[in-house]
Amino acid sequence: MTTLTTPTAGPTREPAPEQPQREPKGRTRPVRSQVLTTAFLFLVATYFLMPVWWLLVSATKSSSDLFGSNGFWFADWNLGANLRQLFTEDDGIFLRWVFNSVLYAVGGGVFATFLAAMAGYGLAKYNFRGRGAIFSVILGAVLIPTPMLALPIYLMLSKVHLVDTVWAVLLPAAVSPFGVFLAKTYAEASVPDELIEAARLDGASEFRIFYTIGLRIMSPALVTIFLFQLVAVWNNFFLPLITLNNQHLWPVTLGLNAWNGDLNQPHANLVVVGALVSVIPLVAAFWSLQRFWRTDLVAGGVKA
Repeated sequence: MTTLTTPTAGPTREPAPEQPQREPKGRTRPVRSQVLTTAFLFLVATYFLMPVWWLLVSATKSSSDLFGSNGFWFADWNLGANLRQLFTEDDGIFLRWVFNSVLYAVGGGVFATFLAAMAGYGLAKYNFRGRGAIFSVILGAVLIPTPMLALPIYLMLSKVHLVDTVWAVLLPAAVSPFGVFLAKTYAEASVPDELIEAARLDGASEFRIFYTIGLRIMSPALVTIFLFQLVAVWNNFFLPLITLNNQHLWPVTLGLNAWNGDLNQPHANLVVVGALVSVIPLVAAFWSLQRFWRTDLVAGGVKA
């Protein structure tokens, strides 16, 4: 009789201990690059914010402390006296200069934005003869430095007797070739042709389509155009210098320059505190309009 024998199990082996996993060497590189990038951006931000810090500190100093103390740290606090002197000097003409700058910048920015929106929308959505040539001329105008246009503008304004009037600054401020370029690029990428055709089938006029559809969709680009033109007109110096003789029509940039060049009565502290006050409207404009910006603006520029 044959007996079946079951094979005996061999000696059991204990599982080998798990080896600790080593982090790949490449993983430390992103951390190092992030640290270097953050440090670089911090240095760049410090470089750009140093003039702002100097302006804030210098606005609190008197004329003697402005030149006799550390430029990047406070001395005797004189901000209140500087502000009172600023708003009362020459019968309060600084407020008049600020009002003129607001009028030129806001008025010119609004008109330039509306004209750029109409021109850009028309170039993007209508096919007509000479459209490419017109757009090429607009691109050429973008490349021309603004100071080079000051003398031709002055000659044209003198022909129509608009020199030394508010129109000498408002009319040139209402034109923005860069705004037309940006509006055309954004309208091509963001305003659907199908939506325009549907509105036409519903009986809407071309201006109503532009006003109710085009302007609403193009609003991020229009806010950008307005802010660019606002800053450009606010900082404009050369054109008012050659077209305005009446100091009651001067913008704040020209007025502060006149105070800075007055050797008979130095206004160094007033120029500094006036520069600080004149920045506040620009900061307020950016702060109030930043919520209208969208990432679609960048997407539109990439799609174009």
